[in-house]
Amino acid sequence: MDRRSRAALARDKIIDITTIGRRSGRPRRIEIWFHRVQGRYIITGTPGTRDWYANLVANPRFTVHLKESARADLPATAAAITDPDEKRRILLAAKTVWQQPDERTVDTWVRGSPMVEILFDDR
Repeated sequence: MDRRSRAALARDKIIDITTIGRRSGRPRRIEIWFHRVQGRYIITGTPGTRDWYANLVANPRFTVHLKESARADLPATAAAITDPDEKRRILLAAKTVWQQPDERTVDTWVRGSPMVEILFDDR
């Protein structure tokens, strides 16, 4: 990964990802927020089912498209995060619970939010 891509990952908040459809086998591109937590890159979402997550569970290889401060297409692998304690630590550290990390909200997110770590190919 080049210096510009690393710098973009350090400051940007929004990326596109292209997953492979779990049923169709076709590429699916969406815009999504990501978070940097203790040197890790995390994608999560509000509680509920998400096609992007189901696609990544079925086929963890995907592409991260930088589009804010730099432009690049970065090959990656998704590692699903399912351990409740780990999800709680990440959610609290990333302040992804809409800046209101009360216990009830965090518990809801831990139980129902999809979460993956982005593992870039050249890390």
